[in-house]
Amino acid sequence: MFKHILSKLLRKSSKTSESREHGGNHATYSSVYGGSRSSDLGTDKSGNLSVSYSPVPNSSADVGWKSSNMKAGETNVFYEALPAFKDVPASEKQNLFIKKIHLCCAVFDFNDPTKNLKEKEIKQQMLLELVDYVTSANGKFSETVLHEIVKMESTNLFRSLNPQPCENKVVEGIDLEEEEPSMDPAWPHLQIVYEFLLRFIASPETGTKLAKRYVDHSFIIRLLDLFDSEDPRERENLKTILHRIYGKFMVHRPFIRKAINNIFFRFIFETEKRNGIAELLEILGSIINGFALPLKEDHKVFLVRALIPLHKPKCLAMYHQQLSYCITQFVEKDCKLVDTVIRGLLKYWPITNSAKEVMFLNELEEVLEATQPPEFQRCVVPLFRRIACCLNSLHFQVAERAFFLWNNDHIQNLIIQNRKVILPVIFPALEKNARNHWNQAVKSLTLNVRKIFYDLDPELRKECSVKFQEEESKEDAIETRRETTWKRLEELAEKKGSGSEAMLVPHKANANALPG
Repeated sequence: MFKHILSKLLRKSSKTSESREHGGNHATYSSVYGGSRSSDLGTDKSGNLSVSYSPVPNSSADVGWKSSNMKAGETNVFYEALPAFKDVPASEKQNLFIKKIHLCCAVFDFNDPTKNLKEKEIKQQMLLELVDYVTSANGKFSETVLHEIVKMESTNLFRSLNPQPCENKVVEGIDLEEEEPSMDPAWPHLQIVYEFLLRFIASPETGTKLAKRYVDHSFIIRLLDLFDSEDPRERENLKTILHRIYGKFMVHRPFIRKAINNIFFRFIFETEKRNGIAELLEILGSIINGFALPLKEDHKVFLVRALIPLHKPKCLAMYHQQLSYCITQFVEKDCKLVDTVIRGLLKYWPITNSAKEVMFLNELEEVLEATQPPEFQRCVVPLFRRIACCLNSLHFQVAERAFFLWNNDHIQNLIIQNRKVILPVIFPALEKNARNHWNQAVKSLTLNVRKIFYDLDPELRKECSVKFQEEESKEDAIETRRETTWKRLEELAEKKGSGSEAMLVPHKANANALPG
């Protein structure tokens, strides 16, 4: 009886070891909590990295033992020895690929550089092998492979970012652009994961009809959430990958544009705090460049409702270059949008922020450079009212930047063609600058611009001068009346203050006031 039981146990043990040797066990890694088990890094006969380990117990008694010895934050991952792709026949490569994908689903804590050093090294080596395999693949990826790839990418990439609030990072008086970017300690590992995803998306062996089931809306939304990462290297990789997804999966294009649109809405109207706006705008710049003509109505709505309001947030400097490029692309695609764009800029024009005002003037020059005379005439009056204020600005950089518009030949030609409308609007600003602006460079620029108009149309200059003098006389008369009124009020107040008792000041009753 004892011999019979012993023979059964020996047969069961031999079956278990045989299944492990032939890859019969599909679970290629096991995550175990507890510091009691140890793994030894080594190499197999073919020189490949491997980890030797004791079999993981399956009984409930063993599970209880592991829980009782668990230490918070510790993870030991036990890898099985896997050969290199070059050492297996072609028929076995896909199975080996899936096994290595399984192993790479293990996630380690990179905030503590002392943990799982051997396992991290092995995983990094396997990820590099996977990148090479996907790059050189010469057969369509099956549905099983697609599922495993997306699962591995999701496990490694999709995590809670917990970005530091802007108010904690920015000290008053320090430019956001001068802040040191926050670097993710896991980046050397994540970089290979991103490289693998990029090669997978770009591979001709990734069929779009099948892959779109796994690279779906949920996957794209979670990728977009990662743009809030503090690490600029991660955002740069995400930008490249999302652009490739947009190019490859045509069915997802409207959804991607809508999802980016929603991110912008939340940023503009709710938080005004988010990383990745510049990278998303850079993607959109390329997308807008490829829009077919005539532009669809929803593209124009996107310009009006999302892109133009992006001029509102205080941190415009972080993404203005990319935003300006997107706006200019729209104007170059459809010159009739110039009026919409310029009036949108005027709506969000900064009044008390000189740095933003200079940025607006830079963008305005790019827009005007793509503007034709009919569109220019539609918005010339409100536009040059704002430019006149800039010419008169006490901040010399704003005034200089406004005068530099005359250095652009195309803009100067537009101004000359419409001088009969423009000069009466800006003439008061030119005269006031020439008389008493504190900055000598601004005074010099004022005289140059004024001379252009004087040489072109002396009659118009005389008309504007006469009108300006009349307006000045009216203003002087109004100022004199105001001063006289205040003087009388002060005298009356002194008389009443000299009396021994307080006196009530009579006032007219409001005709619309209710009785009683």
